[in-house]
Amino acid sequence: MEPFSFALLNKDVGTSARRGRILTPRGVIETPIFMPVGTQGTVKGLLPEALKDIGAQIILANTYHLFLRPGHETVRRLGGLHSFMNWERPILTDSGGFQVFSLGELRRITEEGVVFQSHLDGSRHLLSPELSIEVQQALGADIIMAFDECIPYPSTRDYVAQSTQRSTRWALRCKQAFQAGTGQALFGIVQGGMFPELRRRSSEELQEIGFDGYAVGGLSVGEDASLMYEAMESTLPLLPEDRPRYVMGVGTPENLVEGIRRGVDMFDCVMPTRNARNGVLFTSFGKISIKQARYAQDSEPIDPACGCYVCRHYSRAYLRHLYQSGEILASVLNTHHNVHYYLNLMAEARQAIENGIFTEFSRDFYRRREVRDN
Repeated sequence: MEPFSFALLNKDVGTSARRGRILTPRGVIETPIFMPVGTQGTVKGLLPEALKDIGAQIILANTYHLFLRPGHETVRRLGGLHSFMNWERPILTDSGGFQVFSLGELRRITEEGVVFQSHLDGSRHLLSPELSIEVQQALGADIIMAFDECIPYPSTRDYVAQSTQRSTRWALRCKQAFQAGTGQALFGIVQGGMFPELRRRSSEELQEIGFDGYAVGGLSVGEDASLMYEAMESTLPLLPEDRPRYVMGVGTPENLVEGIRRGVDMFDCVMPTRNARNGVLFTSFGKISIKQARYAQDSEPIDPACGCYVCRHYSRAYLRHLYQSGEILASVLNTHHNVHYYLNLMAEARQAIENGIFTEFSRDFYRRREVRDN
């Protein structure tokens, strides 16, 4: 089995944008890359074949949800998550930390881990760093995330410092529990809230432990975009150049372009799929809400500049009709377009970095939005 590795292929002139390549036992991942979110072993509304057709190289699945249902041992017995969901390309699993911590009063943080009540049936569980790693390895993910606390915003400096130190201790326990030699990779997650000195300490201590890649966590949790970018700028340069850099849970197309500019290699977010189910579509000129009456007689595609299957075959009027009628096909077609848009944006960014014109690419990205707004 080929080991996990990362190669830095190109660096843009004038920005920190990077073009790289991740090798995994289940395939190559060209970076920068966006990972569609398949929380419960499926990207909602899309067959695996459709995901492949639109260029998905890797998808994300959720440890918390698959732990509760159907259970990681069930998935293991059925051949692992790739076989279970008919997806042979790479999978990244998050640690379950974000979902557990979002339960609010239904969970309690201890040094051992997090005691929580299931949102399904109220049953009580302890999710520890060791169990998180056990679940993710049982699922068979190609990239596994260390268990951490996703710190809410705003939080006091004292709380952020205590939480970040605990996450570092948990990261060490994850590394100790991780069974090497499987071809799976383990990523650490830098925390520290909006405090640069805490981010620095977290990144330094995680590098002392040693991971295959590094993520920046605790962003897109309610802070302004300017604060998010400041956190990226204070954290990303601290991370090893020869390891993938992953910003978790981000975000809008603008967030992706700005993240790439600052040196991010990997992104994930539910935004393209969730917005699709709510009738909000991403285009080269910004977002549109297909539910609006203005599209009832519109024979144009969602985005005349888009070459996806949906834009080649269906009108805005038809997509509005499907949405207004509550048809399942509305979610399918909207999701196909949105995920295609995100993946194509990444492909264009990779090409721009290779050609040394990322600044021009970024300028054109914003110019097209300004033309529509005017």
